[in-house]
This record gives sequence, C-alpha cells and structure tokens, in this order.
Amino acid sequence: MTNGLIIETNSITKIYKTGKVEFKALDGVSLKIKKGDFIALMGPSGSGKSTLMNILGCLDRATSGQLLFEGQNLSISSDNQLAEIRSKKIGFVFQTFNLVPSLSALKNVALPMTFGGVPKSSRDTTALDMLRKMGLENWARNLPSELSGGQQQRVAIARALANNPSVILADEPTGNLDSATGVQVMAVLSKINKEGKTIILVTHDASLKKYANRIITMKDGIISERK
Repeated sequence: MTNGLIIETNSITKIYKTGKVEFKALDGVSLKIKKGDFIALMGPSGSGKSTLMNILGCLDRATSGQLLFEGQNLSISSDNQLAEIRSKKIGFVFQTFNLVPSLSALKNVALPMTFGGVPKSSRDTTALDMLRKMGLENWARNLPSELSGGQQQRVAIARALANNPSVILADEPTGNLDSATGVQVMAVLSKINKEGKTIILVTHDASLKKYANRIITMKDGIISERK
C-alpha cells in the first residue's frame, strides 16, 4: 500500500455484450481511496455505481483498466487469487441481508471463517465476540426469521467483519429498513469506520451522505462529481 492508498482504479471500463449490442456500464473510471476513508458512492439507477462496486469487491472483472488493492495489481490476478482477496480482505453488507435462513446468527457470522480457513475451535468464539459488539449476544442462537430487520442487518455486519477485512462494501444497507432502524445501522458502520475500517457505501439515499468523509457521484458510467 503506497501513499496511504488502499484502492486505486485507473481508467476502468466495463462493457456488457448482448449479441451484437454493447453497453458501456463504466467509461474510464479513475479513483483513489485511502485507508480509513468512508466513501459514499452515489448516483441514480443505471449510473454504474453497482457495477463499480462489484469490480472493487472482486466480484467481477473490468473490461479494461487497472485495479490496485493495497498496491497489488488485481487486474492480472487469477480467479483463485481474487477469491482469496474477497475472503480475507473484503467484507460485504447487502440490502437483503443475505443470511442463510437455516443457520443461527452465530453460525451465519462464523461462515466466512469456515471458508477462510480459521480453525473450528476459534470460529464460534470469534463469532460470538462479533455479535457481542453488535449488541446481539443474546440472539446468537436465533434463526434470521426470529430477528428484526435491524437485527438481521447487524448480524450481516458482524459476518462482514468476521475475517477482519481491510474494506467493508455496503450496498444499500438501509434499503429494507425503516428510517429509525436505518439510523442505528449507519451508527454501527460509522463506529466501525472510526475504529479504522475503510467503508464504501453504495446508495441513492442522499440522507446517508452525511456519514461519509468523501462523496463520489456517478452518472452514465462516469464520475460526475467528487467532494
């Protein structure tokens, strides 16, 4: 990692092809994200923000351009190398929570550690500690269906933190929550950021930009404004 940068993109493009029709979802996007930043990535539907998030999160590859993560050029990394980055360096929080319905809150949080190679002896201990930090220790044995929306999202945040990632990518994390519960979830993310985690928040909700130290607005596949 150089100059405090954790993520850097250089002229990233993403082109989707359907038959002979091409759609350029990203058109030469360049940005620099420093360790400890809280970025609000904003823009209307179709602006390219979700496509960019997928590339930053190593869920998809750019058509052209360069992605650097902690100084490593991921544009030339293998699929296995990208999977390892996703597992160990990036935590994901989604609008729909994406919890496994048949697993308890504790087992949901422990799941990434299973894939990350953490010994079984320490997985549940770490997962319970993560839930304790979210104020959910007493709900560790409950299934997702037995939790409120806000509780489920806090379980999802605990799961995202399980492998101690460098970056948290939060895609519309308050989208399925009422406004009061959304404020609680954003307070949790803000606290995590103050503890040193880099957070990239993807949202179209203008009320959430007050939590960020930088705002990046996208339109038609390009960055139209930076603050």
